[in-house]
Amino acid sequence: MHENSEDGRRPSSALRAPSRRERGEGEDIAIIGGGIIGICAAALLSEAGRSVTVFDRTGICEETSSGNAAAFAFSDVLPLAHKGMIRQLPKWLADPLGPLAIPPAYLPKLLPWLIRFWRAGAPKHYQASLATQAGMMKLAEAEWMRLLDRSGTRPMLREDGSLEFYESEAEFRASLPGWAERQRFGIGFRHVEGEEMAALQPGLSPRFVKGTFVPGWKTVADPKLLGKAVWAYAEKLGAGFEHARVERVEAGANGATIVLADGTRRKASKLVIAGGAWSHLLAKNLGDRIPLETERGYNTTLPASAFDVKRQLIFSGHGFVITPLQTGLRVGGAVELGGIERPPNFARSKAMLEKAKRFLPGLDPSGGREWMGYRPSLPDSLPVIGAARAPNVYYAFGHGHLGLTQSAATGSLIRDLVLGQTPPLDLIPFRPQRF
Repeated sequence: MHENSEDGRRPSSALRAPSRRERGEGEDIAIIGGGIIGICAAALLSEAGRSVTVFDRTGICEETSSGNAAAFAFSDVLPLAHKGMIRQLPKWLADPLGPLAIPPAYLPKLLPWLIRFWRAGAPKHYQASLATQAGMMKLAEAEWMRLLDRSGTRPMLREDGSLEFYESEAEFRASLPGWAERQRFGIGFRHVEGEEMAALQPGLSPRFVKGTFVPGWKTVADPKLLGKAVWAYAEKLGAGFEHARVERVEAGANGATIVLADGTRRKASKLVIAGGAWSHLLAKNLGDRIPLETERGYNTTLPASAFDVKRQLIFSGHGFVITPLQTGLRVGGAVELGGIERPPNFARSKAMLEKAKRFLPGLDPSGGREWMGYRPSLPDSLPVIGAARAPNVYYAFGHGHLGLTQSAATGSLIRDLVLGQTPPLDLIPFRPQRF
């Protein structure tokens, strides 16, 4: 239960004092970033009666949050560093269009991050990382279900489960320890093959010998549409938006200042930095050096008629998924560790589409829209959620592949921090100064 009303909604203006913005004193709370993390934080803070303004250079849910694979991956509790990626690295790097690519010219800059990633995968960190991620996922599911109900967006939720595939018995056996860990945290699944697997997804290539069905896996009708719908809810509660590029930030005992690209300055009593792959550049202004890297993800969204896909299909050995959306069929994933300045390499999305044609014979690959987005990732697979070194500033970024999944939880944790309340999770593993 949070302050101001029994259902957590923002009280009417007659029951509250005028906000700083209404008194002409600047913003109460400013949020940098109009992606799904910033949107959820804005909605939850607005519910608590705070006056919120979101700043973004493009718009609400127009960049990375618009083109993801649409999954609420609440069962994806295995930290990325522990999911066999280190073992797969040599094979994947040998294929420039495979699941993981590193442009050779970018490797020297990336090397410190890769070393941290390798260290994070050490067995001594495994159980702590797993427990932290599992706790975050439990909170994420609970917070999203409540937010969907309060915002009237639950009809956008799809509960069809997911189906993950294996091309050999050896690949299937290698997956079993991870499934055992999920089972320990109460995550339901069943391994399937033959007719049962074919019934879950007709038209699949016979190259796949087994699969794992996760009935509790959820997706959304379209991540961009969901983000905009949650934002519409936040707007009804009084949240505001300013279309502007943030150049730098400053902070002091009396609040924070946002300096825009045109030189305009905006003051706020509290500032939340949720700017995705650009967040660490602003954090550096405030004395926090956070080793964020950018996993560039690619996809192609085909017309919905391209193939009758029943649920999200996961080809983990190839690093991509296929998701049926309200707006089409999305084929995407993979990782390119290449920073934020290099131009897109759409040969990667074309390579995934070629594989999809082999995996789903009969798939019509025509009429697709290619896209590339920036996943902000930290080497230990956990986001940064917590207070900056500077006063009155909070960080909420670095969620990697799990931004949509963990956004409502992150929003609730940020709300609790801003309001001075005790969060339901131990935030020490997420602290910005852990590196």
